[in-house]
Amino acid sequence: MDFISCFTTFSSFLIACGLAIVLQALFFSPISPDILEFPPTSSSIHAPSSSMLQKVSKLGEGFVVKAEDVTIDNTGILYTATRDGWIKRLHKNGSWENWKWIGGESLLGITTAAAGGIIACDAEKGLLEVTEDGVKVLASQVNGVKIRFADDVIEASDGNMYFSVASTKFDFHNWFLDVLEANPHGQLLRYNPALNQTSIILDDLCFANGVALSPDQDYLIVCETWKFRCLKYWLNEEMRGQTEVFIDNLPGGPDNINLAPDGTFWIALIDLTPSRLKFVHGSKVLKHLVATYPGLAKQVNGAYKKAKVANVDRDGKIIKIFDDPTGNIMSFVTSALEFEGHLYLGSLNCDFIGKLPLGI
Repeated sequence: MDFISCFTTFSSFLIACGLAIVLQALFFSPISPDILEFPPTSSSIHAPSSSMLQKVSKLGEGFVVKAEDVTIDNTGILYTATRDGWIKRLHKNGSWENWKWIGGESLLGITTAAAGGIIACDAEKGLLEVTEDGVKVLASQVNGVKIRFADDVIEASDGNMYFSVASTKFDFHNWFLDVLEANPHGQLLRYNPALNQTSIILDDLCFANGVALSPDQDYLIVCETWKFRCLKYWLNEEMRGQTEVFIDNLPGGPDNINLAPDGTFWIALIDLTPSRLKFVHGSKVLKHLVATYPGLAKQVNGAYKKAKVANVDRDGKIIKIFDDPTGNIMSFVTSALEFEGHLYLGSLNCDFIGKLPLGI
């Protein structure tokens, strides 16, 4: 066979393989994608960034496995939910304890409860109450439909619990498919313990994530991760039910949000995609291809490569940004909680909780 014939055969083979891959992606893709718009580059210069997250001390190193969130009760005991199925706690004397066994690997956001213990979101089980007496499922369905991906929770002074559902289409293990698809499947729910009733108060959110109450509890903030913004949902009588943008064009996808002692907020920010690969989110064909092959999705997901948190004032203005731009010490930071002059940081890619003094 001469060179031209060999080249023609080989070229035809490559074209056939390429066409087969594209058809496979288009017809068997798990997503129905839309174009994802990233914030303008200038939005990343709201406030000077630093490498402050490289200065953390490591709490519970090796004992804590991928702690999504952190909460501290009024006695100073720190609680965290880890990927090995435990609620663990750090006592004030520095000793760690495996406190309550939940099981699975889908524990996410947690908050302290006024009556004692904590409230936890489990992406598979729903909304949980965890006390010294054990674990109780508070909500696993809404309107007769299983809660698929409970994410974060906060308790109001009237006893109502507000919690997010990141996606009604994709489960916890496939969370990045929700980012690739870029269609709104998130919800904000309210659990009323007096009535044992769960209701939807916001729907069609763009990966609903962290939730936090304002200092006066007149509004609630919910983060929309791949929309790069946080919404304000009013709770007071005059504006109850109204929604407005609290902050947008964030320099990262907002994960968990926590109220600080001074009335500002700490927001963990995820780098959803490396800059060099953002073009993928502008092509539906490429999105289908990436979603069909997990190895490609792993390359496009940038969350594991760096860490960033932002301190935001009550008007939705960034005050300061702390980061680890290389991910050498911390990456995929998902929560930031301020307590007694220190910032406590949860992460889905570290085997410790970061502790950063804020006075340095």
